[in-house]
Amino acid sequence: MAATQTPVPLFTVRSSSQVFHCPARTHPLHFASNFSKFAKASLSLRQSRIKNLTTPRATPSSSSPPTTFHGQCYVLGDNIDTDQIIPAEHLTLVPSNPNEYRKLGSFSFSGLPTSLYPIPFIQPGTDSTQYPIIIAGANFGCGSSREHAPVALGAAGVRAVVAESYARIFFRNSVATGEVYPIELEQEGVNKQCTTGDIVTVDLERNVFINHTKGKEFVLKPIGDAGPVIDAGGIFAYARKTGMISSVV
Repeated sequence: MAATQTPVPLFTVRSSSQVFHCPARTHPLHFASNFSKFAKASLSLRQSRIKNLTTPRATPSSSSPPTTFHGQCYVLGDNIDTDQIIPAEHLTLVPSNPNEYRKLGSFSFSGLPTSLYPIPFIQPGTDSTQYPIIIAGANFGCGSSREHAPVALGAAGVRAVVAESYARIFFRNSVATGEVYPIELEQEGVNKQCTTGDIVTVDLERNVFINHTKGKEFVLKPIGDAGPVIDAGGIFAYARKTGMISSVV
């Protein structure tokens, strides 16, 4: 009897026998530089399954993708895990349902300890945030591999996360869902030089992060080939856009 092949996990990028890890501090661009090989191996899925993975936010836009994000920032420390981003009890919410997608956003960062973060990320009675940019330390998005973490942030209105480094699976899920831009800083300790409510700009063309309130500018690592995947609205939208899978739903 022939051996049964184990399917390739959705967010594992494989080419021949080599596994490409993404991102962490040393290899932030490997995800999309090998994306075409990954797509051919992993996107041969039934169209109904592909449709179920689409969220209301993660859809391709006919207009040019944004290159800058501007607004108030919300500042976090190191090792912010996915249970702090979206607690496990809210994982029953289905992102493909618009009402539940918005509700998912309303619970983002509800797992943060109020003793450390007394300013609520979501104001009571609302389902979106006034902080479109997150500034964090090292190892952002560690913990369990829940796809709901970047989805909840996107649903709340977050456009970009700027951190020292990321847990690999959070970075992959951010790119795959197209919900937020996970951007790495070149230097450490930037979050300690920012305060929640500071007015900031993330410029993806110049690869700079500007804190207008503090009058400081910091260098960002280029997001590279992962950018077009996020621009398109996620991994499946990108695959349809580039002809890797059928665009007929």
